[in-house]
Amino acid sequence: MEAVQTWVSNHKLTSIDSLKPSLRLIHARMHAQALTLAVLSGAAAYHYYEKNTGSSSSKQEAVHR
Repeated sequence: MEAVQTWVSNHKLTSIDSLKPSLRLIHARMHAQALTLAVLSGAAAYHYYEKNTGSSSSKQEAVHR
């Protein structure tokens, strides 16, 4: 873990404050898009999991009745 932190500190951008406002806007939008994709992917995975596990238990309940 320490090696990763060292690499990040050596290769990070100089500073967000020293960037032009347009570059800060681009970075902010990229982070927002990444967060949106992560949330949508998580929701899709949850829906897929619930559909597969929920439907099989519903079918089993219907058979036992």
